[in-house]
Amino acid sequence: MIEDIELEALINDVYEYYGFDFGSYSRASLKRRVSRVYVLDGFKHFHEFLSKVRTDPEYYKRMIDEITVNVTEMFRDPSFYQVLRKEILPLLGTKPFIRIWHAGCSTGEEVYSMAILLKEAGLLHKSILYATDINAAVLETAKSGIFPLRMIKDYADNYRDSGGEEDFSNYYIANYGFAKFNEDLAEKMVFSQHNLVSDTSFNEFDLILCRNVLIYFDNNLQKRVVNLFDDSLAVLGFLALGTKETIKYSISQSKYKQFEKEKIWRKIK
Repeated sequence: MIEDIELEALINDVYEYYGFDFGSYSRASLKRRVSRVYVLDGFKHFHEFLSKVRTDPEYYKRMIDEITVNVTEMFRDPSFYQVLRKEILPLLGTKPFIRIWHAGCSTGEEVYSMAILLKEAGLLHKSILYATDINAAVLETAKSGIFPLRMIKDYADNYRDSGGEEDFSNYYIANYGFAKFNEDLAEKMVFSQHNLVSDTSFNEFDLILCRNVLIYFDNNLQKRVVNLFDDSLAVLGFLALGTKETIKYSISQSKYKQFEKEKIWRKIK
């Protein structure tokens, strides 16, 4: 495990050399992730690691990719998707056009889950799913719509637990240990790089999902990101966060009404 003082040196150098600001990331989580890369890549002394990051832009990119990747799965927390399916989508379905933003989409499993929900609700044809992440490598995976076949049984179980009634295998083609999801899902998706720490709003959305990303940020950055979402959300739009996340300390509560069981808020003014 690297020391706190070493982590601060890395944060400062990365900002100075590359302009990337890790300063607002939760220190405990950042320390774990940096330590993992440090060990994985066989470094014995921290100064060697720091020097490599400073002098080798390709290695710096690899480190950023390793540190910013978030683990995800299809229909993660099925009860959340049940609420989307039964309560949120029928409300969005009254709109002529539906814009959805998956912020911090990682490798894209949740985006494909959403596309399947929309298809089953008869809404995919009038929806567009914007999926963004800071990490270019995970966006490539997300764009491809190709996931390991060994994960599909769990995904199919999650799908059924979320209220799915179709044969899940209708949504992908299996080949050489991978599942490639159907093009009709992918053609409604737009993938692009976006940094929640420094970038601004780029559209108005009816539903924004950013699940299990804010937990990696400190309170100030959480506040900044929640306000970015607020700026990007249409009145009567919905914001969905991860199970351990809240908007409570970030924004005026009178603007939002929370759904009972899940971390979903509706913007009421």
